[in-house]
Order: sequence, then C-alpha cells, then structure tokens
Amino acid sequence: MKILQLNIWGGRLGKQIVELLDREKPDLVCLQEAVMFPGIENLFISPLEEITAKAGYDHTFFSASFGFKMMRRTADWGNAILSKTPFLYQYAEFTRGQFEPDFDILDGDYNMRNLQHVIVEKEGKKVHVLNHHGHHLDQHKNGDAETLRQCKQIVDYIQKLEGSVILTGDFNLSPKSESLELINAVLTNHCLSSSVTTTRTVLTHKTEVCDYIFTSHDLVVKRFEVLPDVASDHAALLVEVG
Repeated sequence: MKILQLNIWGGRLGKQIVELLDREKPDLVCLQEAVMFPGIENLFISPLEEITAKAGYDHTFFSASFGFKMMRRTADWGNAILSKTPFLYQYAEFTRGQFEPDFDILDGDYNMRNLQHVIVEKEGKKVHVLNHHGHHLDQHKNGDAETLRQCKQIVDYIQKLEGSVILTGDFNLSPKSESLELINAVLTNHCLSSSVTTTRTVLTHKTEVCDYIFTSHDLVVKRFEVLPDVASDHAALLVEVG
C-alpha cells in the first residue's frame, strides 16, 4: 500500500499535483488545505473535484473546517483523503472548534481543526488511516498548551483502535516538540527516524520540518521519502508499507 501526504496550499498548483499523483500512483492520498468549489474549473486554484477527476480517484472523503464566499459562490476548505477503492469506514471529529460555514479570514481565528479517519483493506487486513492539519502558531513550531491538548486527543483516539495505524498530516510542529513527542511515543515518526531536515519547497523561505507520516510498529515500511516535486509550498511525503 502506497500513501502520499501533501498540504496542497489551496490547490494553487493543480497541474503539478496531478502530475505527481499520475507518476507515483499512490493507493491513498492524504491532503490538507484542500478546497471544494463545485462547478469551477480552470480557475487560479484547482478545486478538489478537478484534482480527483484528472488524477483518477473515484472515492473522496472531504472534511471541511470552514466555508467561505468567492465570486458569489460558496467554497469549503479542509482535509481530504482520496482512494482508488471504497472506504470501509469514514469519520471525522474536530480537535478544535467546529465547522464555520461563512468564515472571514479577517475574523482572525482560523484554527478550526479536524482529524479524519478511514479504514481500508489491504490483503484482507484492515488498516486505519488518519489525516490531520495541526493547529497553527505564527511565531514558531514548538507548540503550546493547545497543541499539546490536541495531540493528546489524537493519541487517545489512536489508542482505542485495533490493528495497524497510519497517521499523516501537516502538524505545524517540529519533530521533537513536546506536543509531537506524545505521538512519537506510540507511532514511528518517519521524518524523525530518517533525519529529514525540511518538508518545505523553494516556494517559501521556510525550511522547517512540519509534515509527517507516522506508522504503527507492526507495519513493515518498504519506502519512505520526501519527494523533490514542487507541487505546493510543502513537500509531498510518500510511504509504502508491506
């Protein structure tokens, strides 16, 4: 099973995202900052509907954090998991706040956050795949009391699951931050174990590690890589498990 993780930056580079997916052909794609914008194509952003259609993913689980108005239409912003095959189960819960249907960025608080959970089947075995976009702090990636609370909520959720777990996302946290150490204690952090130095691209001056793929210890990882493609201001991460 091959899984690709990417914060798609609102779909600004839709062509490059589709080219990446066409080349790597992941079974599952975990995305943050995805935009659902019904009826819109060839705009200055690529909505999720356009990306999934062009890349050939028939099954989409989208979890909106907020909605907003654009050109007299309503769009939704959030996390998404794409799959070539149907999900056996899908669920999302908020780790902070709730869905805001008419959000204005000038209101200031954009940290509505949710955790997605799907179950897929691989060779007769059920695998839990989780996707999250972490709480954002402007000043640093060290976290605070709120990121600590949310990471604990995620760990508590994971510990209730039976079977293999893969957790992905842009966590907005450094690899050894106190908040992320809660997750490092229960899952393998592949950016940490592979000594990754950045998960950002040349489209930003930022150079930190903030995007992750974690796996439970029972999974055999055949490949983990931070891909060189420029399809966002974040790099895409790829894991292949046996």
